[in-house]
Amino acid sequence: MHASTARRRPRTLALELVERFSDRIRGGQLQAGEKLPTEAAIMADFEVSRTVVREALSKLQAAGLVETRHGIGTFVLGPGDGPSFKITPEQFGTLQDVIAVLELRIGLETEAAGLAAQRRTPANLASLRRALDAVIVAVEAGQDSVAADFQFHLEIARATQNSHFADLMTTLGAQIIPRARLEPAVEMSAERQAYMRRVNTEHENILDAIASQDAESARAAMRTHLSNSRERRRRATETPRPVSPR
Repeated sequence: MHASTARRRPRTLALELVERFSDRIRGGQLQAGEKLPTEAAIMADFEVSRTVVREALSKLQAAGLVETRHGIGTFVLGPGDGPSFKITPEQFGTLQDVIAVLELRIGLETEAAGLAAQRRTPANLASLRRALDAVIVAVEAGQDSVAADFQFHLEIARATQNSHFADLMTTLGAQIIPRARLEPAVEMSAERQAYMRRVNTEHENILDAIASQDAESARAAMRTHLSNSRERRRRATETPRPVSPR
């Protein structure tokens, strides 16, 4: 990777990648139904990391420009092909907006966790473990863990064996992780890192319940995880303190 590229932050690189693909799709260079290059090909072409590619693809999905078909690839959507329901980036502009989305997630993901506990396969558990390990590695390195965090929640949706859960999560995209919208891409402070470790303990509790096939514990662990995030956001609306990480 060129030195100038390496100095730019992952979020900036992801946004640049989104713009490049958006221009190609809207300009007709990429046609409806056309399959995008593989993650590895995009990484090599644009000299970016896999995390950057995945974040960019999540944002393109949220914008209704592409769809990912699990195990097949990512395809360009034509006019009218995208999902009718979506939450645009503009709808994450305030703390109240983020709280509203967290309320939606509590309803959606609490039940998804319970179904995942009942239906998960060994392959699902392996995918969940990889996603959570990626979150842990990013946090311990003081790096942005949004993409890996979203991947963990998406893998839970996939473990329900009900494609509608995964499709809706994919439509929402990584922007549903609160810190993706409300926090600048700054170096992780010691306080923030300590908080993210507590969040990862909540993630581990969810994974443990799913692995144990304990549906009620999985629902409770997910509800606790997302409710804690919602309550932190609510408290932030009541005081002038800066927004805290999820």
